Amino acid sequence: MDVTFRSLTEEKPGDAWQKVFSAGWPGWKGWLRARQTPDAPSLAVSEAALRAHMPEFVPVWRSLVERVGVDEEAARFLTFWSPPRYLGQCAQAVCGGETPALVRNYDLDPRLSEATLLRTNWTGRPVIGMVEGLAGLADGINADGLAVSLAYGGRKVVGEGFGVPLVIRYLLETCTTVAEARETLRRLPHHMSYNLTLLDREGAHVTAMIAPDREIVLTDRRSITNHQRAVEDERHGAFCNTMGRLEHLRALDVETLDATDLIAAFQDTPLYNTQFEAGFGTVYTAAYVPHSGEARLIWPGQDPWAQSFDDFREEERRVVFGVASMPMQGEPDWMRYVPADVRRFVMLDVENAA
Repeated sequence: MDVTFRSLTEEKPGDAWQKVFSAGWPGWKGWLRARQTPDAPSLAVSEAALRAHMPEFVPVWRSLVERVGVDEEAARFLTFWSPPRYLGQCAQAVCGGETPALVRNYDLDPRLSEATLLRTNWTGRPVIGMVEGLAGLADGINADGLAVSLAYGGRKVVGEGFGVPLVIRYLLETCTTVAEARETLRRLPHHMSYNLTLLDREGAHVTAMIAPDREIVLTDRRSITNHQRAVEDERHGAFCNTMGRLEHLRALDVETLDATDLIAAFQDTPLYNTQFEAGFGTVYTAAYVPHSGEARLIWPGQDPWAQSFDDFREEERRVVFGVASMPMQGEPDWMRYVPADVRRFVMLDVENAA
């Protein structure tokens, strides 16, 4: 299979984001309609939550809604308040050395990736990141040198809160340092369990274990995979080898590595994964360097795709992925309600991850 990745840039929500929405909304809408329950929050409730917890983002949300026209369903989705359950695998680590970097693998079926590196200035702070959930991000960096990435936390519990892609976006729009981001994460309600790793320009780093049903855990760990304090979902943990990958990262002693060596480790087993159609293939390796404001995307056999705030270019990269080594074990029942031409955007359920 092959996927074309693209980089887009804009100051305020405009044509670039309209391209993201036009490409991604049909699939996300199918996912939303197939997964949402009768007690899903209304637009009024979702907007109220956004105003209460992320007031700085409300003007951006309004601008995004204006771009999509009179579409209440899209407006509600763009708040990312208490969405249906979803997951991604992923692993991430912070290297040491003179120029610390945040390096991560984004693991999923490549056809489910929105495949867009987007540079924005929506709130007056430039942000570069990989699009997730149309307006959210899976990972990214801002012009102040704060970098963030996410990894699924390995727990099935779902609660009332924001989906993690919008949390990542919000942190990068409103925070300048790890210290500020820590306090923001403490006060936000979170919809699922995720592990966020953060690094700033001063070299401060933290791994935050967020959850809907218990207090946030903030640690100085430099590496993490798909569980929190312990493996709580043994089936999922075995499927994604969360313990094996974490032990490998710990054995590497990532604090002693520079970015080049850590990237090389993420491009090799057991961190690089090839079970693409099972939802556990490495779609890209990303490296964020706060000191230089640089974002790099890396794929085996290709030169790194480097972008920065000083030199950001609208380009495309075609990436060919190998044949999956572990085929999908059937589709979830709700998939039959999703049109065939948008299935590639539909995120997989936790129960179907193994």
